[in-house]
Amino acid sequence: MAFHSNWPDYWHRLRDALLHPRVDDEALDAALREARARQPLPVLWLIGKAQAGKTSIVRALTGSETAEIGNGFQPCTRTARFYDFPAEAPVLRFLDTRGLGEVAYDPAEDIRYCESQAHLLLGAIKATDIRQDAVFEVLRQVRKRHPEWPVLVAQTGLHEAYPPGGEHILPYPYDRQPWPPQAPHDLTRALRTQRDRLGELPGVAPVRWVPVDLTLPEDGYEPANYGLEALWSAIEAVSALGLQAMLRGDAGVRDVYERAAHPHIVGHALAAAGVGALPLVDLVGVPAVQAKLLHGLAALYGQIWDRRAVSEFFGLLGVGIGASYVARLLGREVVKLIPGWGQTVGAMWGATASGATTYALGKAAGYYFAIRRQHRLVDAEMLRRVYAEALASGANLFKKSPGEDQS
Repeated sequence: MAFHSNWPDYWHRLRDALLHPRVDDEALDAALREARARQPLPVLWLIGKAQAGKTSIVRALTGSETAEIGNGFQPCTRTARFYDFPAEAPVLRFLDTRGLGEVAYDPAEDIRYCESQAHLLLGAIKATDIRQDAVFEVLRQVRKRHPEWPVLVAQTGLHEAYPPGGEHILPYPYDRQPWPPQAPHDLTRALRTQRDRLGELPGVAPVRWVPVDLTLPEDGYEPANYGLEALWSAIEAVSALGLQAMLRGDAGVRDVYERAAHPHIVGHALAAAGVGALPLVDLVGVPAVQAKLLHGLAALYGQIWDRRAVSEFFGLLGVGIGASYVARLLGREVVKLIPGWGQTVGAMWGATASGATTYALGKAAGYYFAIRRQHRLVDAEMLRRVYAEALASGANLFKKSPGEDQS
């Protein structure tokens, strides 16, 4: 792809990409594949028996609907599956093995494959099912080969051990010992029995047990995702992958639209960061990735992203930000053309700047669409502030690839 040093020409290219994203562009697809190979996804490996609640864990962690998850899984071996979330610009991959302990199922092939891919292992066992020998044996085998791997065990389906008419104990009490006396006796006995039967695993890395009850709203248990915060705390405690920041954002998330938009913004920003590290590709590739993101956000918020909206958005964002954005792109292209040192530094610069600017554009667009959805006037100063704050926080997301913390 040719190098363009004319700012107005590039600015028109960016506008054109925003208005007419080339989703099927072969060059962009090839660049995205190369970028993904350089920056692999963090992988969460789920093991458990059939009906142990693995899909419910995926739904709760991602906030995605059950139907979407079921349709989203793809085969990676004859019997194991993977699910990338979000599908169009993923930030995380789930690996799911077939139900352990099933008749005529030898999990050896799946275990070898998943073990070579995973960054974090999570076992799902139903609290009322004492027969977990098949799951426990896999945990022992994996820890014998990888004594440094932390292990999470989610004990699911707590309500199945409640007495008739029983409800969740609030606040959630199972993240500390001793458990309160009002906790259902049958449940606490089952939880302790499972832990005793697994016993000590080889190695010195921690084993974290998290009782959860991840139900659907129509099941009638409040809250539906009981113990989810404890599960997130355990994930963050044993992993340096930063999954919560990528999937949920921070405490400043304002509404369900922003919560849903966050992983899509991070996913596209990661894609832009990967493309931005490739010499001369990001002049076309990064705007195309950003265009797909902004069109997707508009659809999520139920807004029309036409020429008028594009002009209004960038007009409110300000000429200064637009010029500095183009300068970032062109400046790092010049650096990347320097042999040796320049290519290395330019790639790092390109990845960080492309990811951060994409993240900032996504957050600013989310604010813009949210205000328009409420039929209110967009505050230009606030829009610029959202962009500036997101640019600073976005840079921290791309200092290191999430896949570098391979266990």
